[in-house]
Parts: sequence; C-alpha cells; structure tokens
Amino acid sequence: MMKSGAVGPGGRTSRSLTAAALCAMFAFVMLPAGRVGAEAQSPASARHVASLGCTAMATRVDATAGSGPLLLRSYDAPAGRGAPVTRPLHAAAFTYDNALAVIALLACDKPLQAARIGEALRLAAMHGTRLHDAYLAGAVRGGQPMPNGWWDAGRGHWVEAAKQYPGAYQDGTSCGNVAWTALALLALYDARGEVRWRDAAVRLAQWVVAHASDQRGAGGFNGGIESYLLHPRPALWKSTEHNIDLAALFDWLARIDAPGGDWRAQAARARHFVTAQWDAASGHFWMGTTADGVTALRTPSALDVQLWAQLLPHAPSSWRRAVHWVEQANAVRGGFAFTDARDGMWTEGTAQAALVYRQAGAATRADPLFGTIARQVSPGGFLYASREPRIRAVYSWYRHQPCLAATAWAVLAALDRNPYVGAS
Repeated sequence: MMKSGAVGPGGRTSRSLTAAALCAMFAFVMLPAGRVGAEAQSPASARHVASLGCTAMATRVDATAGSGPLLLRSYDAPAGRGAPVTRPLHAAAFTYDNALAVIALLACDKPLQAARIGEALRLAAMHGTRLHDAYLAGAVRGGQPMPNGWWDAGRGHWVEAAKQYPGAYQDGTSCGNVAWTALALLALYDARGEVRWRDAAVRLAQWVVAHASDQRGAGGFNGGIESYLLHPRPALWKSTEHNIDLAALFDWLARIDAPGGDWRAQAARARHFVTAQWDAASGHFWMGTTADGVTALRTPSALDVQLWAQLLPHAPSSWRRAVHWVEQANAVRGGFAFTDARDGMWTEGTAQAALVYRQAGAATRADPLFGTIARQVSPGGFLYASREPRIRAVYSWYRHQPCLAATAWAVLAALDRNPYVGAS
C-alpha cells in the first residue's frame, strides 16, 4: 500500500457541520507538550507558505515552453535542485503527485498551469488501458504520456524504469492514485465547466468499479493492480486510505449527476469499508486488510488514513477522535510523523494535519505547523519530503528530498482547500 510519492525500493464547502460546531468538537484535542507546539513562535504564515508553493509549481510548469500537456518531475536531487541521480527517479512523474499539483494550482488561481498537467492526466485516462502510478516527466507528445524510462545510449535501446528495482512498482495501478487523478479532473471540471474533464473522471471511476470491486469481508474496493518489475497482478489487499479517496470521488460524481454509473451506491460501498475499519475502542482506523480481504492490518498507525477521513463530506463526528489519536501516536517536534515509529517529521502529513485543523475552524492548531512547513523549502522551491534524512512510511521511506506532493499539500493547507470537494 505504498503511496505513490514515497520512495520505496525506488469555494464550495461541503462540511457536515458548521465551523463553530467542529471547533467545539476539537476542543478536547490537546497537542502534546514539547512536540507539535514546540515551534509555535515561528513568524512564518500560511500566506507565505502558499506564495512559495504556488510560485514553485507554476514556475516548473512554465519552464516547459508552449501550452501543451506536461507532467512534473516528482523529486529534485537531495541537494535541493536539479534531477535525482537515481535513474528511475530522474524523470519520474508520479501520478498522485501531479494530480495533487492540479488541485493545488487551481487553488493558487493558476488555471492554465493546472490545465496543462490535467490534460496530460486526461490523456492517460482516456487512451491507456489503465492508469499507471508513474509516467515520464516533461512535455507529452504522441497523444498520451510515456512510461517512465530513459535511453541507454550504450545499448541503443529504451529502458523502462519499472524494470529496475528502484522503480519496480511504477507500472502499477493503485486505486487511490486513480481516485486522486479523477478528483483532479473533477476539480478542473468544477473550475472550467468542460465536460471532457468530467468524462475522463467517469472513465477512471468505471475502471475501478470494473477491476477493483471486492465482495470479501466488508466489501469496498481492493488495491487495483500491483506490478512488480513489469509483472502485473491483482492487488487483493484493501486500503482504508484508497476507499476514503474513492468515497470522495464517487460522492462528487453523484453530486454532479455524472453519467455512467450508480455513483451513490459505489460511494456507499467505499464508505462501508471505511466504517468497518474504524476501531471504536481506540478511536482510530486500521490501515486496511491483508490479501485475504478480511484480516485487519493493525500496524503501523498511518497518519494519512486518520486525517483524510476527516475531510470526507458528512464524516461521522465520532471519527474526529482519530485526530486525538494521531496527536498521541504520530506527533513529533513541530509536526507529525507518517507512522507511530515517530522517527521524524513528514512534511506532507504535517500539511494534511494543518488542513484538517483549519477545516475544523481550529486555525490556532494549524498556525504552528506552518512554521515547520516553511522551513522545509529547498533551494529549488519544492518542499523537502521529510525534515530528517529518512523516515518510515508504509513498506517504504520518505527522505530529505524536495518533493512535489509535499509542496502541493502545503499549498492546499495554506489556502484551506479541501481536495475532496469543489471550490465553487
């Protein structure tokens, strides 16, 4: 269940309660002394973070001449600028990262830059047999993005990154990444009103229903396709995070009366699985299931699962206990770690926490986090994925390396934009 941005072997508002009511619900949530609150004196503001992130992403888009479709490289070199030396990451454009960039650029009021990335994702959605977890960064030519890879001049042939261990999973199709891509396309539809964006989102949603619907246990949707070293097979495990994303996607499609499926029924299926992963005794979500589709994955405690559930429209109020859980299990100095190993600050997740606080009307909880986030800006403009040299993710690692996804989430938090709903 590795997130696409992790380095592995390799306003419309739709809040279920008023801000005042949510703020009251969060009143019991106390930040651990000496951890999240330790950097509260930073002068950095959300506006500063938004300005830095919006400029960095828009500048990257504008660096490719013209107005045609393109995808952004997900990582810079650890030194802070330029491409990574590792070949499978040198020009890797992770689908999840670019989908986030579309939503963030729209929040930045950069619709032309957002549309260029969105068009590349639309082409991938409409013309490929399935969406892949990564593509080749840069301008898209020939009607659809190419798989990530490079030309081996010595051998005279093209090498696909997914044939190499550091890029072994880039050929997969994770349902969460499919959902995020569709959400980005729906954000463009919301902003521009062009049905081509909606239709591409529908096609992606239909792929999930056709290929990942799961009847085992609590039902829901499985992981999609996992492809290790270009050997695809069904991903029979199920992810709570993926099903949260899918519930948001199907909800949005139902809300706009999109054709092509019974989206309310599909949203209910995804939400049923998410609800089944809620552990009322502890007040947090299990990460998902093993490959049997039933047995709960009880470790580690993944930060994003707990936080993203808060962003779902009409989320049950009891789920807000998960915020208290992560403040106990994932908090580190100035922010949050990905897992309960608490081995370092995860920039992306810290931004997600800031957004959850702001959406709840608890801005004073978010403000200190922006101080930490602002200090992660690299010389090239992207934010470092982690403050420490390396931190644990799920079956992978995040490193002190500039990252598009971290930058996009920081912008979403700073501009108080919930990516699961439209802006108008």
